[in-house]
Amino acid sequence: MISLSVIFWMYVILFGLIGAMRGWARELLVTFSVILALFIISVLEKFVPFVRDTLPFDSPTSIFWLRTGLIVLLVLFGYQTPKFPKIASSGRFVREAFQDILLGLFLGAINGYFIFGSLWYYLSDAGYPFAIISAPDYTTEIGIAAEKLLTFMPPVLLGAPVIYFAVAVAFVFVLVVFL
Repeated sequence: MISLSVIFWMYVILFGLIGAMRGWARELLVTFSVILALFIISVLEKFVPFVRDTLPFDSPTSIFWLRTGLIVLLVLFGYQTPKFPKIASSGRFVREAFQDILLGLFLGAINGYFIFGSLWYYLSDAGYPFAIISAPDYTTEIGIAAEKLLTFMPPVLLGAPVIYFAVAVAFVFVLVVFL
């Protein structure tokens, strides 16, 4: 059996390596996709009566799948970014310099933290509803470390109203840098 915190750090490193290969501009779009997914989840859970009042109490697994589906769908769209000819021909986002690779590595690791950290938090929030994944034993050192790590996951840090500001900053950044 492997600890979820080990898997978490493994994915952060793996996504960092993927980010170094893809470049910072594409990884930034994935970061914005995850922020948008967390924003949509926050809005659904606060303002849509069915999601807010009925779904969490009737079936915690359903709310887990709703959250996971939104994150996975928007992350897939973020990773399948089209090549914009105007942006590609400008040469601003070419991954040639070492600092571009390092920035891609950093943003990729941030994406791993956002994606897997959010999914792990939502899995914990649903009470680990799957037989193959068990909750950490909070009486052990590894379980205590996992419990502390869960308090720093994106859905906790980017809760309302912080997520609203994050979306605003992301859209301003897209307008200034990409367009």
